[in-house]
Amino acid sequence: MSRIRTIAIIGLSGSGKTTLAKALAKELNAKHLNADEIRHEYNDWDFSEAGRLRQAHRIKNLSDKHDLVVCDFIAPKAIHRHIVDANILVWMDTVKESQYKDTDSLFEPPNQYNFRITEKNADKYVKIICNSIR
Repeated sequence: MSRIRTIAIIGLSGSGKTTLAKALAKELNAKHLNADEIRHEYNDWDFSEAGRLRQAHRIKNLSDKHDLVVCDFIAPKAIHRHIVDANILVWMDTVKESQYKDTDSLFEPPNQYNFRITEKNADKYVKIICNSIR
């Protein structure tokens, strides 16, 4: 597991990203970075394209300060996921729409991912992910 530094959990709002990320970070003794908490800390609720790019760079910079990070954020576009440059990409494909229709319309399903999760069951998927990467 020493080569894994960043695990990104992406998906629409309400898909279970944060629940899985918290449980996975606890199991791996990793730093958890939540996009909403970061936006709150920086008082930056700009969801324009420039704001979303800034947030992706911010997550990348914060991730680089830790040995092992589990971050959860919507990451609606491939460019946002590219910026974060995670070793492991977990796509929470558990909802088809959220309360944020503008974000839903931007969401580009990833072409490549390590795990595609289609049901909300954090305990089950923490075990599967951990068994796969350990």
